[in-house]
Amino acid sequence: MTFTAALIASLVIALVLAALHLAAPRIRKLPLVPESVTGSFAGGLAVAYVFLHLLPEIAEGNEAIGELLEDTIEVTPLFDLGIFVVALTGFTVFYGLDRLATSRRTSKRPDSAGVYWLHLGAFAFYNALITYTMALRVETGYLFAILFAIAMGLHFVLTDRHLEENYPHRFAASGRVVLAGALLLGWLLSALFAPTSTVVVAILTALLGGSVLLNVFKEELPSNRGSSFPWFLAGMVIYSVLLALITAAAE
Repeated sequence: MTFTAALIASLVIALVLAALHLAAPRIRKLPLVPESVTGSFAGGLAVAYVFLHLLPEIAEGNEAIGELLEDTIEVTPLFDLGIFVVALTGFTVFYGLDRLATSRRTSKRPDSAGVYWLHLGAFAFYNALITYTMALRVETGYLFAILFAIAMGLHFVLTDRHLEENYPHRFAASGRVVLAGALLLGWLLSALFAPTSTVVVAILTALLGGSVLLNVFKEELPSNRGSSFPWFLAGMVIYSVLLALITAAAE
């Protein structure tokens, strides 16, 4: 597949993801489908994505960096931790922002403009990373990219809920448009400045991975909301089976 074809396909995916952001409130409140069902199904699907796709992808990126640099530096076990430190950084940054938002929500100054734009900016960067690397995922295979897009699309529906709860007035006015725009901006940057360095791609994937890990476990395994284990299990099993079938077909 040429990079141009992958770029066009990734634009279609970016547009679909942007549309999902804008339609998130309606998706969460589908007629005859309780929000606990959509949330639990999305949670199971996203957890399967994290364990069966994302973590192996980060490990593969680390291995690729080692192979690339083995002629110039000595690759030690300590060096192998580097990419996971990047993932941990992504996890920590989003956890810190979440705690800041939560503390402001329970204080006398909820919905603070500064905290809101900082938090929203982090999610916008997160979205831009997803579409910036999307063309590379499409080059790996259309079906892998489609599965990734499904996982992220359902994930967006639940992160939308989190931001709306923390910033009910500001997010409704501007947040969804900003996040949808960030997806398209990420795609545009990939068209203008295509990611070609193995090291850069691995680092960006690890940074995104750490952020996804936190947001998946925080939003899709909630302890304070109604949830359905059967629907969670259904999402996890369906995604796992689809990923296994696609992986087998690609070999």
